[in-house]
Amino acid sequence: MEEISLRSPAFADNGPIPPEYSHESGDLSPELRWSGVPAACLELVLTCVDPDAPGGTFVHWMLGGIPPERGGLAAGEERPRIARGRNDYGDNGYGGPHPPPGDPPHRYVFTLYALRGPSGLTSGFSADDLRASLKDDVLASATLMGTYAR
Repeated sequence: MEEISLRSPAFADNGPIPPEYSHESGDLSPELRWSGVPAACLELVLTCVDPDAPGGTFVHWMLGGIPPERGGLAAGEERPRIARGRNDYGDNGYGGPHPPPGDPPHRYVFTLYALRGPSGLTSGFSADDLRASLKDDVLASATLMGTYAR
């Protein structure tokens, strides 16, 4: 599998996510940039999950239908043609970090997938829909991890 580079001007890999991208600050998604998308890619899919959440992995963000020629997303950007999945707050789109007060810093893992075919995802899709769309269709992927504590 090929490798994509995923980064953010807002925070370093394994570094703290600034509070302005948190749930309590209004759920502004951080700027993301990527490169190395394979030429055979027909669609990009993005996720952000917290594997340290008390009840198990918490989905903060899922986007499908991102055009492969895009090099990233601006802060707060969720274009109308991009399918926004339902996060575990119950909303479509980005829901920022919000770990329990006093917990050690939680990890927030952003993953970008390059798909060889269309995912078929439409706004409101679930994590199960996403998993089904990724099966045997991923050409390359990249991760970026940030931390957050309250």
